[in-house]
Amino acid sequence: MAKLFAYGTLKDIDTQQTIFGRILKGEHDVLKGFTVSEIKIEEEFGIAKYPILEESENPTDVVSGMLFEITEEDIHLADTYEGLHYRRIEVKLESGEVAWAYIVTN
Repeated sequence: MAKLFAYGTLKDIDTQQTIFGRILKGEHDVLKGFTVSEIKIEEEFGIAKYPILEESENPTDVVSGMLFEITEEDIHLADTYEGLHYRRIEVKLESGEVAWAYIVTN
């Protein structure tokens, strides 16, 4: 099993149902040294805004989110969902857990 830190659309139960075919069970957790900003992505019906993690110079910056336990297959489904604007990295959360998170692609 793998761990996923979700801070944006992957926390949404409708999105989870669409991507994974189920609602994920998780716990609240915090990621330090990051901020959430917004990106605009052109979609079929116009421009949509999405949250995106960015590493911060300030270790006191925090992002609240959910920590989910997922399968390796789920990781590949999430990678496909996140697309080219996001990349997956390992992060250490305030709880001490190590998880995957999606950040801005540079």
